[in-house]
Amino acid sequence: MPRRGRVRFLTLAALVPILLLAACTAGPSTRPAVVENDGPAPTGRPGGPSREVPLPRLEQPRGASIEWSDCGDETRQRLGDGAARAGLSYSCARLTTTLDAPGLPARGLTRIAVLKAGDGPIPLVVVNDIDGEPGTLHAARLAAELPPELLETFSLVGMDRRGTGDSDAVRCIPSDVRTTLLGHDPADGVGPLLDAARTAGQQCAINLEDEQGAFDSWRTAGDLDELREQLGLSRLNALGHGEGSRVVAIYGARYPGRVGRVVLDGMPDPSTDHASVLDGVAGGAEATLDAFGADCAQRGCPLGPDARGAVSALAEQLDRRPATSAEGYRITRAAALRGILAGLSERHRWPELADAIAAARTGDPEGLMAFLRPHLVEDQLQAARLDGTIATRCNDTPARLPGDQLSARTRELATKHPLFGGVVAQELVWCNPWPSRGDDPPAIGADGTPPMVVISTATDPVTPEQGTIRAAERMPSAVRVAWQGAGHHAFGSACVAEAVRAFLVDGEVPEDGTLCPA
Repeated sequence: MPRRGRVRFLTLAALVPILLLAACTAGPSTRPAVVENDGPAPTGRPGGPSREVPLPRLEQPRGASIEWSDCGDETRQRLGDGAARAGLSYSCARLTTTLDAPGLPARGLTRIAVLKAGDGPIPLVVVNDIDGEPGTLHAARLAAELPPELLETFSLVGMDRRGTGDSDAVRCIPSDVRTTLLGHDPADGVGPLLDAARTAGQQCAINLEDEQGAFDSWRTAGDLDELREQLGLSRLNALGHGEGSRVVAIYGARYPGRVGRVVLDGMPDPSTDHASVLDGVAGGAEATLDAFGADCAQRGCPLGPDARGAVSALAEQLDRRPATSAEGYRITRAAALRGILAGLSERHRWPELADAIAAARTGDPEGLMAFLRPHLVEDQLQAARLDGTIATRCNDTPARLPGDQLSARTRELATKHPLFGGVVAQELVWCNPWPSRGDDPPAIGADGTPPMVVISTATDPVTPEQGTIRAAERMPSAVRVAWQGAGHHAFGSACVAEAVRAFLVDGEVPEDGTLCPA
């Protein structure tokens, strides 16, 4: 098994010192209005969030040390046709940060890839889900969607989290093991999946050695602080997306005096009961499938008026006879549903997902492989996302279930959520053999932080609304904007985009519980 493609430094080293034409309606206004106090009532903080710490003023960078180089052609190629905003510049760089591990501070250094989209004077750092597209690519895509006025003030700086993307990526799980981890439904018995998880854990322990514990949200928050410093900022302005929002929230709790203007689009449920959290995720996935079906029917997509029925029929078809991709990968029921789940999380790809499901029903799995491939396949240029995902999630997840409870909880999830329960339950098994952390999970909220906008989405397959609400309740300075739409990306809402623009650019803090209709 090859070592990870990165340079290791074994000695101690110092660190290299949101114009929108449609939105919510709430009466006349000079810009699209945000409806207030008309949605789910905020809970947990009857008096609203603390206003003891004011929203910081925007500041120009001073003493930035990052050396940027043009990467426009490469970035436009990564984005694909039509996804880049005309005239937008892209620059790339790498920064160096400490690759510390529990009990081994300053073990060495690792390289972190960053990308700047736009020429706005103030950096706005973007952090994505650990299993989503790399933060650099997510920032470039987001820059084409946000209001132009926002990009007059900010440039988006995307960071590939440690162990992912073009940063020094984790490469430690054998290809056949990844296939089992993504392709076996634990409702059919946890044995094969648990064996694969053990092999993955063993190989990662061998490959990562004493750095195995260095890939987690706490240390990624430290990377954010190093990025802040090298950007020449005294305070970090940031956009967190999905599970990436937890990293930014942890940053706020860890460095409250260094927090600028922060927006968190979806937050993971902070509960330490992993099975209950996954129950919410599976429920969100089932609900998102129905929203996808409604969208599909409205567009006249090839799945017809019953997308759920088409997905169920495909699952049954693959149960009887799995398909094989052109690259030789076995596409089982679970693998196909995993690919569909990935597609549901990317709303801009829903038409592509509908076509892929229709094609798979005729025996052609290549469309679904396009959603699976980034997680499953590694090559010389890109690591498989699953490796960094498992390393980070397992280091972040304290609980491990004994074997009998593991089987019982996976069966419960599969019974309660017929399509996605078993697939989501895979994640209960993945971390079971992984070393568990000995300390409590890091806090996601702390006194002393300025207001932070948390956006919940009514139907989200990755960070369900109730989990986001529970997370916001633990953050003393959180103000929640509730989007009533579907998908794992609320900035597509004109109402949300305007609320974010007004907060980031004008310093207007929305009312806690603000509602944005679908």
